[in-house]
Amino acid sequence: MLRTTTSLLKPIRDKVEAGARLTLEDGLLLSGPDAPLAEVGELANLVRERLHGNAAYYNINTHLNPTNICVYRCTFCAFRADLRESRGYLMSDEQILARGQEALDAGSTEMHIVGGLHHQQPYAWYVNLIGQLHEAYPSLHLKAWTPVEIDWFARMAKKSIRAVLEEMIDAGLGSMPGGGAEIFHPEIRNQICEHKADAGRWLETHRTAHQLGLRTNATMLYGHLEQAYHRVDHLLRLRELQDETGGLQTFVPLAFHPENTGLAHITKASGLTDLRTMALSRLLLDNIPHLKAYWVMLGLGTAQVALAYGADDLDGTVRHELIYHDAGAETPEMLSVGEIRRLIEEAGREPIERDTLYRRVEREGAQWRAMEEVGSMNDER
Repeated sequence: MLRTTTSLLKPIRDKVEAGARLTLEDGLLLSGPDAPLAEVGELANLVRERLHGNAAYYNINTHLNPTNICVYRCTFCAFRADLRESRGYLMSDEQILARGQEALDAGSTEMHIVGGLHHQQPYAWYVNLIGQLHEAYPSLHLKAWTPVEIDWFARMAKKSIRAVLEEMIDAGLGSMPGGGAEIFHPEIRNQICEHKADAGRWLETHRTAHQLGLRTNATMLYGHLEQAYHRVDHLLRLRELQDETGGLQTFVPLAFHPENTGLAHITKASGLTDLRTMALSRLLLDNIPHLKAYWVMLGLGTAQVALAYGADDLDGTVRHELIYHDAGAETPEMLSVGEIRRLIEEAGREPIERDTLYRRVEREGAQWRAMEEVGSMNDER
């Protein structure tokens, strides 16, 4: 039971305790200043512990951003580069395979692959990237390509979304990340990323992936031009998709970092906003099992606190993350296994290593020591 509940939140508390679904109006109330954050957090924690007890998950993962050259010019993005910019890059096959070997040596179970949409690279290059990594390192789970990338591949190759996904699966694709969702509502989406795949295309891509047996994640980029209604609308669209397919396994609220973007004049969302958004997400998304506090964007302290505001996952060790650090994230480049477990334990939770599909990973003592040694090394970006 909750320690305290205002009369304003009592109807929502009754629904949460009964396992009943919340409405758009409930979401708007929970988003506002009249709903005390501590009470909203307690409600979210009630749901979190009902689902996961005291467990908090993490994985050992490596990021691969094969190029930052991109045809789109999204207002919120600090990562992209033009073809002739000095900071633009395109990784070679040798560099890509070396990243796979590094991931394996570090004990990674997952490689997270997203990047720019390089207009001079053919569709076959993207398929071959998955194929060569899968062939060389079959034990690595390849979580790759947002719906924005899949949409670009489909247009470039004049194929359907289903055909592209089928070819990627044949090459070795294991699951899909949740990026590119940003904010679904066109009032906001048309201002921050008007030319890329819209909400309908994003949802269609995930729906098709689920029909083909892929598990996927979902995200929401908040703290820029959107208002509470747009956030609640976004969450409810995801809940509707999950009612239909059941294929979403993790939701990740992403805090916008304005530095080095076309929205640099915006003040970054506060830690209190981060926690309210986390709690709201847990309460509205009653059919998505996992909620991730992505420490790279939230910061280590807020991510720890989020484990009491609905989150049950901190993501992972995250080697070679570029996209959010280019936008001003001040978090470490990576965490060792020991560091991420310490963060979880300090928050009063039980750290559990998982693979991409949330199966528990058991390691022997020698493996832990080897990963700690690798994880403590300072990597160059």
